[in-house]
Amino acid sequence: MNKNDPLAPTPTPRLAASALLSAWLIPEVPPPFWRAALAAIVATLAALGMRFALLGPDQTLGATQAFFPAMVLVTLYAGWRWGLVPIASGAALGWWLWAGRYADTLSEPQTASMVLYLVSATATTAVAHGMRQAVIGLAEARRRQQDAETRLDVTQAAAGVGPWEWDVTTGALHLSPAARRNLRLPPDGPLDFEQVASAVHPEDRPRVQEEIRRAIKSGPLYEVEYRLVDGPDGERWIHGLGRIERDAAGRAVRVLGVNFEVTKRRQAEEGLRESEARFRALADSAPALMWITGMGGAREFVNAAYVDFAGADYRDALTLDWRTRIHPEDLPTILKAQIAGEASRRPFSLEARYRRPDGQWRWLKSFSQPRYGPGGSFAGFIGIAFDVSDAKEAEAKLTGMNELLADKVDAAVAERDLAQAALNQAQKLEAIGQLTGGVAHDFNNLLTVVIGALDAVQRHPDDARRRDKMVDAALSAARRGEKLTQHLLAFARRQPLNPEICRVDRLIAESEALLRRAVGEVLPLKLSLGSGTRTARIDAGQFEAALLNLVVNARDASPPGGAIVVESGPETVDKPRGELKPGAYLRVSVRDEGKGMDAATIARAFEPFFTTKASGKGTGLGLSQVYGFVRQSGGEVEIASKPGQGTTVSLLLPASHEGAILQATPVAPPAPRPGVEVLLAEDDVEVGDLVEAMLIELGHNVRRAGDADEALSMARAHPDLGLLLTDVMMPGDKSGVDLASILSTERPELPILLSSGYTGQELAEARAAPWPLLRKPYALDALVRAIDQAFETRRPH
Repeated sequence: MNKNDPLAPTPTPRLAASALLSAWLIPEVPPPFWRAALAAIVATLAALGMRFALLGPDQTLGATQAFFPAMVLVTLYAGWRWGLVPIASGAALGWWLWAGRYADTLSEPQTASMVLYLVSATATTAVAHGMRQAVIGLAEARRRQQDAETRLDVTQAAAGVGPWEWDVTTGALHLSPAARRNLRLPPDGPLDFEQVASAVHPEDRPRVQEEIRRAIKSGPLYEVEYRLVDGPDGERWIHGLGRIERDAAGRAVRVLGVNFEVTKRRQAEEGLRESEARFRALADSAPALMWITGMGGAREFVNAAYVDFAGADYRDALTLDWRTRIHPEDLPTILKAQIAGEASRRPFSLEARYRRPDGQWRWLKSFSQPRYGPGGSFAGFIGIAFDVSDAKEAEAKLTGMNELLADKVDAAVAERDLAQAALNQAQKLEAIGQLTGGVAHDFNNLLTVVIGALDAVQRHPDDARRRDKMVDAALSAARRGEKLTQHLLAFARRQPLNPEICRVDRLIAESEALLRRAVGEVLPLKLSLGSGTRTARIDAGQFEAALLNLVVNARDASPPGGAIVVESGPETVDKPRGELKPGAYLRVSVRDEGKGMDAATIARAFEPFFTTKASGKGTGLGLSQVYGFVRQSGGEVEIASKPGQGTTVSLLLPASHEGAILQATPVAPPAPRPGVEVLLAEDDVEVGDLVEAMLIELGHNVRRAGDADEALSMARAHPDLGLLLTDVMMPGDKSGVDLASILSTERPELPILLSSGYTGQELAEARAAPWPLLRKPYALDALVRAIDQAFETRRPH
């Protein structure tokens, strides 16, 4: 260690004898009572012993002088109060020597000597006590200084800060141990500037020396950052700070400074620069426009694609006002959406036409995402935009093709079949139209009956007998069409079921006559029913249709002389079987004695349009319809078959434990309510015209709306409305259920009736809503019942 370094820690000195004596004589805290008393007694006795040993008992001179050292020592050790003990003892000895032992009084000289003794003793004690307090204060100051120096050393060592000092006039250079460690210099010994300069990296050495010369010449401060010479621990960076002290003439006389290591910060900065460079390279290579904005919305970064689209240099692209590039038709919408999106500080998207520098309009779709600082505070947005012009053009072409296709469908029924053949869903609808009859023209036959009947009524409006007969025929054909639609929806597994508690054996028994007619007289049909009074929660109509499908399939597969058996009975599933959960089930099986199926055929049996029948003999939708119904009911369909051994198709339906079966009893429709103001929300004009006519026939006044927003405006403008009748599926961003929810909140007393012929998710939401649902198609009596139910379920005021 450099002994001349004023910033080096002060070594602990050896305690001198005087220090030991002062530490013993003047403790930092008052000694306990017994030690103070002992010190006073010992000092007094020592003074008495010294007096009598030197002068004897008969000598009256020097009666009190021996007590002065005692009173000083006692006062220094225990304080002035205990210093009174030697004073009193000296006074008592002087009185005894001068007069007390002779039973005499003090003479005037003796009295004066006694007074002089007491005054001197008091002054001596006071001075000794003052010295004691001064020494104690000095010791405390020394201790605080040592504590401060220790804390400073610890702080500097922990922070890696190394103080240093350079005397410019003498050239003396002093570095603290921390400063030496930072520069990787020897921990002790003298240093000069050449040794310190040799620690600096050769490439940085001239810059450091120049900075020091500049600071000494003109600057009040010195600051520089440099590398050290490469060592075994890699590259290290040091940051140096200094302050120049000058004399009255302005000459530099001393430099005081510190150095500390900043290697980690430099590495972090270098890593950040590399990360930013990688990000910029990645962003510039992207074909999409990218940007980053700050808190106030000003752009802080844009990529190459952004600059290219803007047609400007980088700085101009940062400040480009895009409002001058947005198509006038899109500008109001974009500004409103952008303000709302940025205010929300949530992800948002914009889409509009922008003009390139060459004048070409391009569609851009942008996505903006909020970004946050290290503390989680909002810092702006990061955005990306894609050129979707080609997609927009393709979308426009597709829309035009769809409109053209729709026009052709409306123009000619023959072209309808060709257009529907290009759509999978239309193919499915056409094939499902063959489900009940097994021939492709059944649906057209229904339309022929409806069109022919309406045409006959139109041509002979006065022929009541013919009109009634044609209307009955048209209604019958329409109901057959409704049945076909229900079968189609069951195949698609989108038909909402109307489950009820049913005795399966009773349903089979009631369907026996229909089943026998379907089988014919060639094949015998046997029923083996073992479910008894057990029930299942199923849709009775769908179950009968599924059973009829299985029996017809068995009839087609059975050879002459074979038999078809319909069986039922309970079954318990103990562990999961595929998607079938454990529990109690009812098994309904249809068994034939036909050719059977191999494993590959069984695997495809439920596929739509898959059939092993000859062309024109089936559509391949029968088992699909059965499968859809059973799975919707929470059950499973199983096929057991081998080539040459017939086929058994079993329906496993969850058994119900809900108790007795509720027998439906015919309910006459209630009498129509008095006329009210009805708001009819229906986007289909023809359906709306029909329903309006039915409402008018019931004595109601009708207001029409084509979408939910229009209906909301009309409802708010007419507080006298007495009923809302709305279709579930509506154009725009609000469904009929949304419309009902809003109006129910604003007007709880308003009766609400939902209506739909759709079967998707919206209908599921409608069925879960608290308002009655009227299924399309419906007749006038069903409308009367539904209106009455809407009034019964409305909320009171």
